[in-house]
Amino acid sequence: MRRALSAVLFLVLAANTASSQFGQQPTGFATEDPVLRRIWALETDSSQLPRLAQQLFDSVGPRLTASPGMTAAQNWLLATYSGWGITARKEQYGTWRSWRRGKTHIDLVAPRARTLEGMMLAWSPGTPRGRAVRAPVVVLPDVPDSAGLVAWLPQARGKFVLISFAQPTCRADDSWEKWATASSFDSLKARRTAAQQAWQQRLQRTGYVGGGGVAAAAGLTRRLEAAGVAGIIASNWSQGWGVQKIFAAYTDRTPVVDVACEDYGLLFRLAQNNQAPVLELTAESQAPGEVPVFNVVAEIKGSALPNEYVMLSAHFDSWDGGSGATDNGTGSITMLEAMRLLKLAYPNPRRTILVGHWSGEEQGLNGSRAFVKDHPDIVNGLQALFNQDNGTGRIENMSASGFPDASASLARYLARVPADVTRNIKFSFPGNPSGGGTDHASFVSCGAPGFGLGSGDWDYGRYTWHTNRDTYDKLSFDDVKLNAALAAMLVYLASEDTVRMSRDKRTVFATGQGGQPGSWPECRDGQRVTPPLAPRP
Repeated sequence: MRRALSAVLFLVLAANTASSQFGQQPTGFATEDPVLRRIWALETDSSQLPRLAQQLFDSVGPRLTASPGMTAAQNWLLATYSGWGITARKEQYGTWRSWRRGKTHIDLVAPRARTLEGMMLAWSPGTPRGRAVRAPVVVLPDVPDSAGLVAWLPQARGKFVLISFAQPTCRADDSWEKWATASSFDSLKARRTAAQQAWQQRLQRTGYVGGGGVAAAAGLTRRLEAAGVAGIIASNWSQGWGVQKIFAAYTDRTPVVDVACEDYGLLFRLAQNNQAPVLELTAESQAPGEVPVFNVVAEIKGSALPNEYVMLSAHFDSWDGGSGATDNGTGSITMLEAMRLLKLAYPNPRRTILVGHWSGEEQGLNGSRAFVKDHPDIVNGLQALFNQDNGTGRIENMSASGFPDASASLARYLARVPADVTRNIKFSFPGNPSGGGTDHASFVSCGAPGFGLGSGDWDYGRYTWHTNRDTYDKLSFDDVKLNAALAAMLVYLASEDTVRMSRDKRTVFATGQGGQPGSWPECRDGQRVTPPLAPRP
């Protein structure tokens, strides 16, 4: 098998020795395949990606699971497919807590006036009746234990409480590294690390803060809510200039607001130095309750093997601090555009082509996990699934996902794709099965051949992943065009393949952190309803 695989991988390298430029006639094809050439020409001459991105990110906006924004986006998706003559449908997989974001306005009114940069966290309650609330600001105290916190809580009633670490600098580290002396940068890092550790210990001594993750302080915020605070002020800095992570609140009547790093530090220093800061907050939101949630699935029916399937995959939901552009709007429009290319260049596929635009990925792959459980016929008949979910860069990483013999099929496909598309792709053999993090894991964990198309970094983790800066302007359309062409070509080649993709799994895994041998991830269902908030202490 290894000898055969080496021969196939040689074909990929041979195909990549020729060069072509996107926007010109390609010279990097291994064959004169008319469908591959048509896909390339369509994406070169008439790409719809900029138009799709502008409509989805600017006009429709972010797509928080179960929100009216998600409903509007899914309706836009259905209308777009219908306009192209592609059958698409919404499939309900459960219910989830709905929420509509309104205005957030935050002003420092004493000891001086300043409008602050900040916004509610998703699912946060607003201020009562959406009206302004004016109250003093206090810092969560350093208490010896939970009893100390309980003794302090009456002092917090009716006040805004700061619960996050105040960064000593909101200047990005690469700026410090460029301009500071080595000794001053080292000193900053040492002082910051010590202060962060001290703050984490302060949180843990309250008795209401768990381990890591965005929900670590959920118990603390619920306890502050029960004490009658006016609001909770947090700051989740993303380590870059002006960038904040915007996740979820865990209260049901007290507003939780993220304030930008610089303004949060201002509030913290004023309160810490007894300079009597006062905030005025207006926050509007609506909570319609538990509502149905859906995936959107589009289909081009197979002509020869209609009960075998090739799938495109990307999660459609997002957080709503920005527009959800690179997470995962780019993956979504990549798959949408790939379907348009296939409808025009390959309207009568051998196998049925499906695309899943998943909801609930940000809450635990819920939409795609539910689809796998609800459609065993599709999972059993799946030839291959290609998923994309990490930003705007061109595809640079692929893996066999722990299916050793699948590498030969993937290599054959890549050998026929233009060199400009494949030249930077690093292929991992046999790779590891993805246990979570993105939606092809839902299929792989249940033994179906799903493959991730990993993009280049483009400062994704620091600047756009789950941030208030994940917006249209961050896209590199030349790269996304290449990704759409690649996705369409892979689907075409997998649909035409006369060989079924192997499902044999690797059996040897690296030892995990706990010293236990690794294993194939568990096949499980998604959450079908919103988990209840923990009772207020």
